[in-house]
Amino acid sequence: MPSTLIPTTKDPAVRVSALLFVLLFTICEAAAQAYPAKIVRLVIPFPPSGGSDVIARIFVPKFAEALGQQVLVDNRSGANGNVGTEIVARSAPDGYTLLFNGSGTLAINPSLYEKLPYDPVRDFAPISLVVLQPHVLVVHPSVPARSVKELIALAQAQPGKLNFASSGSGSLAHLAGEMFKMMARVDMVHVPYKGAAPSLVDLVAGHVHLVFSSSPSVMPQVRTHRLRALAVTTAKRVAAMPELPTMAESGLPALIVTGWYGLLAPAGTPGNITAGLNSDIVSTLRQSDVRQKLIDLGLEIETSTPQGLGDFVKAEIAKYARVVRSANIRVD
Repeated sequence: MPSTLIPTTKDPAVRVSALLFVLLFTICEAAAQAYPAKIVRLVIPFPPSGGSDVIARIFVPKFAEALGQQVLVDNRSGANGNVGTEIVARSAPDGYTLLFNGSGTLAINPSLYEKLPYDPVRDFAPISLVVLQPHVLVVHPSVPARSVKELIALAQAQPGKLNFASSGSGSLAHLAGEMFKMMARVDMVHVPYKGAAPSLVDLVAGHVHLVFSSSPSVMPQVRTHRLRALAVTTAKRVAAMPELPTMAESGLPALIVTGWYGLLAPAGTPGNITAGLNSDIVSTLRQSDVRQKLIDLGLEIETSTPQGLGDFVKAEIAKYARVVRSANIRVD
């Protein structure tokens, strides 16, 4: 600290105030340089063993090594992800409470709920995207369609006869189905379930005709020929299933629906901390063992700058808001 900042006046009160300012500045500067000096809490707003929890526990050990500090996974589920997300939004912006969350809570919930206890843009400091979770259009083997074009032709020939399952009203699977209906100009019936697992049980049993579901959920049934995969809803083909065409290749270029997960901090977190966290998570996801475990789940590793994640979240909110309004979707 330059000595010129300490006044030369003989007034004791002035000198004490100046010395306190210098001391406070030095302490704050040291604290910032020492980050992270204690355990970092990573809040996941869903229960253990769920998709986000499984993904986090793959990269967290290596992420902790990169940080040089222990990272504690804290599952805070409730209200469709809103409980844990609010906890982080209200936490101190010091880099010691982070959020690992994704498309459902941050991009879709703002259009489904009239009032949220957080703002997905204003209340968070983005750090980086982590992974994309491709969705796959799958049908029961009894459905006489082996391509998206054949499925569209079948649906157009039998309006209202085909139905599609989802993990619940307002879920990504539901929105993907509604986008398919609008873009292909077909009439299908939505059948919501309380979660992805029961929807897939009924699809395998033949009680429903098709579903747009995450790749980790459906690929085991596809590989055992209990379900037939027609296409992925990503912008490009997926490394774990390169044989599947995209919806764009199948004639619906605007149908891009990808689940995603990202790392965020409370708004107001210092830029040097978010930049450091970005560097650490990017280096973690470059490690071959971490990458392979995530790819084996059918995921695509996708990192970004903090600004890139912020822009991405805004675009996703706008995209799904249009779908929710057009389909008049309401939460159960």
